[in-house]
Amino acid sequence: METTDLEAVAQEVFTALADPSRRGILATLAAHGPATATDLAARLPITRQAIAKHLGLLAEAGLVVAEPGERRRVRYRVDSAPMKIAQQFLGALARDWDGPLAALQRQLD
Repeated sequence: METTDLEAVAQEVFTALADPSRRGILATLAAHGPATATDLAARLPITRQAIAKHLGLLAEAGLVVAEPGERRRVRYRVDSAPMKIAQQFLGALARDWDGPLAALQRQLD
């Protein structure tokens, strides 16, 4: 994957995670496994309609995957691959900062 592709994935992940409701949905799915929007609404202080909207945005970012369930119910599960790409992006950014910060520290000492 090219750097620009990695940056685009990271940007989508950061945008999706900027909302506390979406972070709560992801945390719930990670802790309890796949669930429907109705299941999530029973566990979270968010309406089912709002959860469905947030799930759509999380799916666009690749953070959740929709799986067909019984009686046309869709269950969502976490996909950690985009999160790992975002972590790699942050790791590279941190490495880029470490050198100049260490040089500054040496100058100040």
